[in-house]
Amino acid sequence: MDRPRVVVVGSANMDLVATAPKLPRSAETVLGTDFVMVAGGKGANQAIAVARAGGAATFLGAIGSDSFGVTLKARIAAAGVDMSHVRVVYGTSGVALVTVSAGGEHAVVVTPGANASFAGLTEAELGAVRAADVLVAQLEIPVETVTQAALAAREAGTRVVLNAAPPRELPAELLGAVDLLVVNDLEARAISGKGREAPEALLDVVPRAVLTLGAEGAWYGERGGRCQHVPAFKVELVDSTGAGDAFTSALAVAWGEGRDLVEAVRWASAAGAACARRLGASVSLPSRAEIDALYRSGDPA
Repeated sequence: MDRPRVVVVGSANMDLVATAPKLPRSAETVLGTDFVMVAGGKGANQAIAVARAGGAATFLGAIGSDSFGVTLKARIAAAGVDMSHVRVVYGTSGVALVTVSAGGEHAVVVTPGANASFAGLTEAELGAVRAADVLVAQLEIPVETVTQAALAAREAGTRVVLNAAPPRELPAELLGAVDLLVVNDLEARAISGKGREAPEALLDVVPRAVLTLGAEGAWYGERGGRCQHVPAFKVELVDSTGAGDAFTSALAVAWGEGRDLVEAVRWASAAGAACARRLGASVSLPSRAEIDALYRSGDPA
């Protein structure tokens, strides 16, 4: 089987990750335990996750001219991602400050840096989108850029997967170009006004949707068709930071391979669970072999 061509348009950040016994409250200082610095950003994470899940990944985004930018480009490329279209802009790269508790909960502050300047896709960038099997996008870059990429994909017959995170108001023309929406409860409420109590409301907006529910699994629905719950896989939670990105990317790869979407959601659930077993975002994204092993174990929670 040929590897599905997946273009990810999105953000790249340097993640500064600290672990602590608990997340600090307002005005509280907590003594941490460990610190790591890893490539991150939802776009970069998803591009790396696509490559590790078996897809041919291309990343479209912007990094800064600082030392973080140099490191980001090298580390993302080392994961097997095509970085030939990435822009380098004068100034700082995106940075994410991540705190992870002993129980695996996390809090994140993101400063966009170069990501905020990623606008006006070039013909070369649009050509990469049109040549792909699947486009994956998120919302840590200007929404106008996401919309431009999605419209180009729609015109070319490239499937559009939108992970609508972080939550924000979306233009109708973007939602009209989405083939598959992936959201959590908060993101679903921002789009449809309803969350886990009425996930079907998402199908009034897009033709297919996945609502992720953490340890409770995921809900998949398609307009005029199936609507069903997919159980989660039971693992020991270490850090859930990159689990959503692993899920979205594996889903895009599986769909690009032509799998049934309910099966694709279950395989993606295995990817998210496998990711949550390790600390960090991009460094914890699972390989295809790891996803397959958990998927075949048949051990949903």
